[in-house]
Amino acid sequence: MTDENPFAPPTPRAAVPPANEPTPAAGRPSEPTGAPAEPPAAAEQPTEQLPPQHPAPHHQPTRQLPASGYLTTLPAPSTAGHDAHAGATSHDGTGPHDGGTPHGTTPYGTAQPPRSRRGRLGAGAVSAVVLLGLLAGAGGGVGAYALLDSRGAARPADAALPQPAAGTSQVERPEGSVAAIAAAALPSVVSIEVRAPQGVATGSGMILKSEGYILTNNHVVAEAAAGADVTVTFSDGHEQPAELVGATPDYDLAVIRVEETGLEPLVLGDSDDVVVGDSVLAVGSPLGLEATVTTGIVSALHRPVKAGESAEAAFIDAIQTDAAINPGNSGGPLVNSAGEVIGINSAIAQGPGTTTATGNIGLGFAIPSNQARHTAEQLIETGTATFPIIGVLLDPSYQGEGVQVSKEPQQGSPAVTPDGPADQAGIKPGDVILSVDGRPVSVADELIVAIRAKAPGDPVTLQVRSGKNEREIRVVLEERSSGQ
Repeated sequence: MTDENPFAPPTPRAAVPPANEPTPAAGRPSEPTGAPAEPPAAAEQPTEQLPPQHPAPHHQPTRQLPASGYLTTLPAPSTAGHDAHAGATSHDGTGPHDGGTPHGTTPYGTAQPPRSRRGRLGAGAVSAVVLLGLLAGAGGGVGAYALLDSRGAARPADAALPQPAAGTSQVERPEGSVAAIAAAALPSVVSIEVRAPQGVATGSGMILKSEGYILTNNHVVAEAAAGADVTVTFSDGHEQPAELVGATPDYDLAVIRVEETGLEPLVLGDSDDVVVGDSVLAVGSPLGLEATVTTGIVSALHRPVKAGESAEAAFIDAIQTDAAINPGNSGGPLVNSAGEVIGINSAIAQGPGTTTATGNIGLGFAIPSNQARHTAEQLIETGTATFPIIGVLLDPSYQGEGVQVSKEPQQGSPAVTPDGPADQAGIKPGDVILSVDGRPVSVADELIVAIRAKAPGDPVTLQVRSGKNEREIRVVLEERSSGQ
């Protein structure tokens, strides 16, 4: 899960104009009182700095702020800094304070004019020089445009880009297209946030009933059982607090409810009709990105998935898909091409050595909709859910064919529960279970999820080997409530 959006764009820094620099007095520095009328012969006579010859108005070059994240803002150009310095000379003789511009050069690179004569120019002469500079600049501009006009072939005659022909840009989105299915499903998918003292968990959910019932994963809202606040955000952006109706870690399913009516529920389809290769859409809020739709196919069926912590592990007879599923997708629907929910996205596979969910690698798993329907109905009616058992303990160290019933008691519990379904069917400690209803099992998790895919009271046929003898045994599954 995630407690914030890692893709959130960085907040742009506000544009802050640089502070205006102090303006030194125009002209040369004032002479000290009592200075001689004529300077010594060996001293160089001061010369007035002529204004730089460049187009008006003068602008301080924009200073670029340091980059901040993905966006960088620039301050507005300052009109006070450069204009005030034009023609001014500092007391140390380095020229205008223009951020390191060499002496005798303006920020635009215009060289200082040569000295015309000794002494001070009159105001009229300075005005005339400025006027001539402006006229020269205007003439240069006219000449430049004339040169460009003479090279018309090098300039684009028309910058307008081609436009699509009328009536040809309409995209066909027939009924059953991905866009049509997404448009129908998105209003019924919500984002869920759970705030607990240890952090914030986010996930997804689907509207189950118009009266405010919402289906999600147990691991999304597990902290709600301890009083954590649950907030639901709907597709139109409005939020509602939610309360926990019931949850089961055995199937990793939970139902929450908001005080709202008239909601549009999604339909739970028949997951027994799903086949490998069916097109599917995964809908939810991966990494906090609400209303996200990804597409793929059903990659496999009956994948034994053990999700969650060992103490409260969920055993799922899962639908595998390559539709992108990421943290935050948990609890969202897996939808088929008819717009029906055929699974509840719950888990993703990670590479060897990875202990936490880092992202999609094309191996996502969903709880079949038939299991979700049965469990959700129990949670709404009673607040708890049940699951089936056969009443045996399995040996995880067994390496042979099938799954072996433990030969010895474990932690004080007998290998075969007295008067349980297996005991009544004649299964003994050390027997090996080879298949369930013709479906081969080779590890303990496969047997557990095959049994939990059934309902309490259902009969199952087990292929059992005792020593060298094999036989089929009919077992009626017993019910056990979550938490027992």
